[in-house]
Amino acid sequence: MMTIIWAGIGVLGLMTVLWLISIYLVNVSIVDNFWGIGFVLVAFIYGLECEVLYTRTKLMMLLVTLWGLRLSIYLMYRNYGKGEDYRYREFRRSYGAHRYWWFSFFQVFMLQGGLILIISLPLLGIALKTDSNALNLFDYLGVLIWSIGFIFESVGDYQLASFKRHPENKGKLLTKGLWRYTRHPNYFGDTAIWWGFGLLAIASGAYWYSLGTLVMTYLIVKISGVAMLERSLSEVKPGYEEYVQTTSTFFPWFPKQRP
Repeated sequence: MMTIIWAGIGVLGLMTVLWLISIYLVNVSIVDNFWGIGFVLVAFIYGLECEVLYTRTKLMMLLVTLWGLRLSIYLMYRNYGKGEDYRYREFRRSYGAHRYWWFSFFQVFMLQGGLILIISLPLLGIALKTDSNALNLFDYLGVLIWSIGFIFESVGDYQLASFKRHPENKGKLLTKGLWRYTRHPNYFGDTAIWWGFGLLAIASGAYWYSLGTLVMTYLIVKISGVAMLERSLSEVKPGYEEYVQTTSTFFPWFPKQRP
């Protein structure tokens, strides 16, 4: 019980500090940059609260750190100097700047903090339920799926960033590399990473803790990831409809011939 309480205190502290900084900068978008770091924070709290750090727990902490730091560093690089994201600007306009400064604490920062605690349930389960250094088939399968996801997310982000660096590509679609096999390699990769953590939780016997993986998958596919981006890209990107006809939405697969 104390483990989740300490994690809650840690997340509350992180989100409160970010909220105060966002007021000074008039930029709520900074919360996105620290999404991955939030998971690194709770993973270490979960791990260090254990009486003994077993192999699976150490592995979990290592994988979360690699994923979380890479994601946060990439988002800081991508968002540097761009100002507040359009979604938050729209919220600020709708609610009014005179009250959004405090409303954002609950709507954005506490919401993301709560999601971190829910989604990180597999990490908590690994720390609580692991009681030996032995690894099993689910551990190895989890690491394999995590590795595939990490490659798709990191390489997909790198390919997109490299594509956008060239001014001649402004307004164009990236349809090469991993983007030839799925329209969202980074979201597929992120989902696979969390299925990897879910399998590690199952390996430890923390079955219901894998609920966090299901929540993350639902958010990415149906709410804030694939679904939202599909709607916006179909409206602003010329040629996106043709891209849809030839390229898998989420799971990587060989491209189809144009009808």
